Amino acid sequence: MAERPEDLNLPNAVITRIIKEALPDGVNISKEARSAISRAASVFVLYATSCANNFAMKGKRKTLNASDVLSAMEEMEFQRFVAPLKEALEAYRREQRGKKEASEQKKKDKDRKTDSEIEHDFWLEVSKAGACQAQSI
Repeated sequence: MAERPEDLNLPNAVITRIIKEALPDGVNISKEARSAISRAASVFVLYATSCANNFAMKGKRKTLNASDVLSAMEEMEFQRFVAPLKEALEAYRREQRGKKEASEQKKKDKDRKTDSEIEHDFWLEVSKAGACQAQSI
């Protein structure tokens, strides 16, 4: 757990980037407003985590999962975020599957040599063996 309340704050750079992306160009935000948004975001994350943890505990689990977070959003009356979160989760899972499949394919390709590569390696070894015999004579 955090030793100081400041340890629970989200990084200022991240908050600033999110704020800038949400506001139209040319709109500025005061330092005080940015600080208030940062605190509100931190409180939201802590509350959502606490609610999600309650669902995990009801399921007799120590690990929070996506369904816990989605259930927490509904309990916190943020139903309008559930559908976009589900879409983002599915996109994330597809991306992870794609990365895993690409990694497995790369490993298979590396492990699998073509017949010509095997033949090339064979003749390379034969020529090395012949060169060694010639040197020993």
